Amino acid sequence: MHPDPRRLAALREAALTGSAARGARPVIVESWRRSLAARVDPDRHEPPVVLAPDEVADLRGAHPLAPMLPMLRETLVAIADEARHVMIITDADGHILWCEGARDVRRLAERFRLTEGSRWSEDAIGTNAMGTALAVGSPVTVHSAEHLVRTYHGWTCAASPVRDPDTGRTLGVVDVSGPVTSLHPATGALVSTAARLVEAQLQVVLAARDERVRAAGMRHLIALRGEPGALLSPTGRVLAAEPQGLLGPRVDLTAPVRLADGREAHLEPLDEGYLLRVPRRTTRRPVLSLRFLGGLTGALDGRPLPLSLRHAELLTALALHPRGLTAEQLALHLYGERGNPTTVRAELHRLRAQLADVLRTRPYRLSATLEADFLTVREALRGGDVAKAVSTYRGDLLPRSDAPVVSDEREDLSAAVRRAVLANGDPETLWTFAATGDDIEVLQRLTRVLPPTDPRRELALTRLRRALT
Repeated sequence: MHPDPRRLAALREAALTGSAARGARPVIVESWRRSLAARVDPDRHEPPVVLAPDEVADLRGAHPLAPMLPMLRETLVAIADEARHVMIITDADGHILWCEGARDVRRLAERFRLTEGSRWSEDAIGTNAMGTALAVGSPVTVHSAEHLVRTYHGWTCAASPVRDPDTGRTLGVVDVSGPVTSLHPATGALVSTAARLVEAQLQVVLAARDERVRAAGMRHLIALRGEPGALLSPTGRVLAAEPQGLLGPRVDLTAPVRLADGREAHLEPLDEGYLLRVPRRTTRRPVLSLRFLGGLTGALDGRPLPLSLRHAELLTALALHPRGLTAEQLALHLYGERGNPTTVRAELHRLRAQLADVLRTRPYRLSATLEADFLTVREALRGGDVAKAVSTYRGDLLPRSDAPVVSDEREDLSAAVRRAVLANGDPETLWTFAATGDDIEVLQRLTRVLPPTDPRRELALTRLRRALT
């Protein structure tokens, strides 16, 4: 039996007036709170229709649940027709992509915007089975006045999310909705069963695809001739590895892949999926030294690197983002909105001629032991070692650069060192920092803390007078 609609309405009114809705289901109370926080009007809200028919058609064609429609129709639509319900399928954002059922019930549903292209997430229309199932990630039935918006108090709906067996992400929800007087209490269980059947079928499809990728890619794994490696699915699941246990069940394709021993693996795209290769063990990583504070010098394993300003800017951006950047991201960091990824790729190609394997791709990143003076200063400040930070800070970061990533780091670093020096108040630290420029406040502090017998005090006074004129 369904709950008494009059009792549900009383509980809802109590919740809307701020009183405790004792007796209401926790999943519904929490949904009311989220919906009200999203500024859903309980009395006048309508679900927005955000997709045009051609957009709905495009989303349907690409959606993973599209091949599952025959199964869902066989499981739910016939029952929905008989009971005057509609079967609804949404995407992960709550957009209705399919709404099927008897013609008269469809017409009734359309009057309430239960139609393709409308959005039924909680933030769009408040508590409802589709949106709440997406929000909590589990099956939900919403009956009568459990709907936040009064318009839907004559409806009951049962929904269950469907998850991708490959990634675990929610693909959408399966829902059956109908007038309060017609929905059977067992409908929720039926909808949940249909969703699990769909997930089981998606698992069968995934297993067949995995076998196809494995069969096509094993020759690449065999060609490694015993060297460590793995065959990955297009989403990074490990389909085969040599030796077994080399990796966990999944690899994050958006970040550099490192083994437990610190080695970094290389990804090679295949027609489907990836081949992961692991380099042989090496005794040491190359050392890349960057001295960009107050100047521009670099070295690789002690060998000087002739660097242009643009290459120094690229290295600064990559040093500040050790997980790597795409060409598009680098273009934004170096040139702002006018940046061109093609220009950046050309510069990276020229830089790679000097750095070889130190500059990696997909994404672009540095594979070396990095000794950068601006990073050393940051680390010293984080550790509270003001003396080390000041002794390393020889001036502004790449003073001639106007690249956004450099300008931002230059200003942040200068301000951070200055704050630390003034807060520290040590004469030696103040004197060392004063050598980087005529900072009036720093010079004034020096003249106060240096004893009259210290010859540096007179020099500080002279510089202060000059700075004030």
